[in-house]
Amino acid sequence: MKQLAAGLLLILAAGTGWAETLRIATFNTELSRGGPGLLLRDISRGNDPQVDAVVDVIAAAQPDVLALQGIDWDHEGKALAALAMRLAGQGLDYPHRISRQPNSGLPPPAPLDMDGNGKTGEPRDNQGYGRFRGQGGIALLSRLPADHDSIRDFSSLLWQDLPGALLPQHPDGSPFPSAEAQAVQRLSATAHWLVPLLLPDGRRLNMMTFHATPPLFDGPEDRNGRRNHDEIRLWQMLLDGAIGPAPEPPFVIAGDANLDPELGEGRKQAIRNLLADTRLQDARPQSPRGGTATVEWESAGRMRVDYVLPSAGLTVTASGVVWPDGQDTPAATASRHRLVWVDLLLD
Repeated sequence: MKQLAAGLLLILAAGTGWAETLRIATFNTELSRGGPGLLLRDISRGNDPQVDAVVDVIAAAQPDVLALQGIDWDHEGKALAALAMRLAGQGLDYPHRISRQPNSGLPPPAPLDMDGNGKTGEPRDNQGYGRFRGQGGIALLSRLPADHDSIRDFSSLLWQDLPGALLPQHPDGSPFPSAEAQAVQRLSATAHWLVPLLLPDGRRLNMMTFHATPPLFDGPEDRNGRRNHDEIRLWQMLLDGAIGPAPEPPFVIAGDANLDPELGEGRKQAIRNLLADTRLQDARPQSPRGGTATVEWESAGRMRVDYVLPSAGLTVTASGVVWPDGQDTPAATASRHRLVWVDLLLD
């Protein structure tokens, strides 16, 4: 394994052992490739620098449950299985894996102009941006078994069916881009899942994970900004019982919200409201070099967009962000995003 950054070594020192704590992490790996099957090829070959770096970062962090974003989905879960095999080679075993078809690259029932540019059949005319079905999906790796029969997948929820949906409009107040598009438009750009995990004492930990659309790349109608806002707000609607039974604690929200509470574009009140929700707690994971930032964009700079938010009753013993300690370290090579982790006491 490559020489690890100081931030990674701090993570290892913070852990107190599987029997006492549970480490939950989220990581937008940006492992997506330009066509179906290419990610599986790159993982399997064993000589891709980015894949190697992603494996190194995860293996050093040693999460017990890991929410992944930016990983291409395939029908048989081969790419995720190949990644798990590479991690097993580093001594990190994930016997339980969740991989479901995301909305990214999924076409609507009939060809429609979904983004309002007057064309159809483009990547932004799918339910979520994608050049092919499953590009840039999400996944879950876990040492804990999952109750597959009780997984709740909100990815098919229509945007217009979310209570109080901020649907985009034309200046005259008509639906943007069209009433036909809004009638089939799903809320999730990628996916929203609730995955019950079985704890050693028989209780369940409800893992809620997602990857929201960037609040950019649209026009004055603010379609993506509004969608990002509502993708984040979905979790509070769920906790309110407004879109089905509210999940019982303990639970954790882990994923990429693509929204900083202070910096950059977007409707920041959505993430501010989530962070301030008294049913959750924000440990504000940080690193010595990056503070609370979890991503470094080439143009926009450092922001906090990736989150691990445990329910209020859980005890947080440690947390952190894997920030690179130089440009030649795994965390710098793996992704523009950083792995974020929180340790929870199993009491």
